[in-house]
Amino acid sequence: MLENITKKFGDVVAVDGLSLLIEDEEFVVLLGPSGCGKTTALRCVAGLETPEAGKIYIGDRLVNEVPPKDRDIAMVFQSYALYPHMSVYDNLAYPLKMRKLSKQEIDEKVKKAAETLRIPHLLKRKPKQLSGGEQQRVALGRAIVREPKVFLMDEPLSNLDAKLRFYMRAELKRLQEELAITTIYVTHDQAEAMTMADRIAVMNHGLLLQLATPGEIYGAPSTTFVAGFLGSPPMNFVDCSFVEKDGRAFLDAGGFTLDVTDFASMIREKSTSTELQLGIRPEDMLVEQRPKTEGVEAEVYVVEPLGSEIILDLKIGENILKARIPPGVIPKIGDKLCLIFRKDKMHIFDTKTENAII
Repeated sequence: MLENITKKFGDVVAVDGLSLLIEDEEFVVLLGPSGCGKTTALRCVAGLETPEAGKIYIGDRLVNEVPPKDRDIAMVFQSYALYPHMSVYDNLAYPLKMRKLSKQEIDEKVKKAAETLRIPHLLKRKPKQLSGGEQQRVALGRAIVREPKVFLMDEPLSNLDAKLRFYMRAELKRLQEELAITTIYVTHDQAEAMTMADRIAVMNHGLLLQLATPGEIYGAPSTTFVAGFLGSPPMNFVDCSFVEKDGRAFLDAGGFTLDVTDFASMIREKSTSTELQLGIRPEDMLVEQRPKTEGVEAEVYVVEPLGSEIILDLKIGENILKARIPPGVIPKIGDKLCLIFRKDKMHIFDTKTENAII
């Protein structure tokens, strides 16, 4: 558990009052852009950085004054940090030798870790003889043999190619569930976070913006930053004004208006002004060839065929929105289409506070 952790580097606040309760055996991902404070937070847990304020507990034990080696954690770095002159077996055995375990215990634990990671055939090799994926497995193995209370992982897949990264995501998640070890995982890759995490902590500028399951983060983002950071293509945002007329309520975006009478009372209650942002994900808009009474006319600006789907850039007035459609007949640039917003899937944000209203 992290309780109001603050860490500064000179005048820069890297982590700002971070509180985080992580359940036993849970896989929590710290997600955010470079410089958001996620790695600094991880290093505070590891004992590699000392926070100016706040408390860090591992289990029921306060560890602020406990040296890193005595915190019962194992850290996996982006760089793997393998000893090049040692064999894989000796790399795995090294942390156990430091704990002065017997040769028999070391041998049993090393072989068990190697079996778990399916690398027994690599034990006699040196790191330079291994592929990136194999080196990653050895780095994980060195963490596993220690049987720690907590795994700390700092972007461990970022050095792998896309195909291997995709494969290792599933392997890491399977491994964590099999070993049932509490894991804190740092990444800027939303796909890693969405596919691996039990819960995601989205950070920016040292602040925790939202902590929730991947489904909740994606479906009910708390701020425009969270909404825009997750999703590929990202959520569309349209600046608009809240207008009420003749007993109806509308979002006026200039190029189109959207009836939001059903949400009017909620908008009045939560907004700080009439200036709002409409947020809608590319898959939450229906694209029709023929005009519909509730639809908005849009012009095809760019077409991006991706095989399993097509991404359309659609121009409505001064706005360009991305829509995801299934493969089939591919529209041409300049075609006029009808765009229908799914109101049960749209989001409305307060422009001033950037907080979600709906």
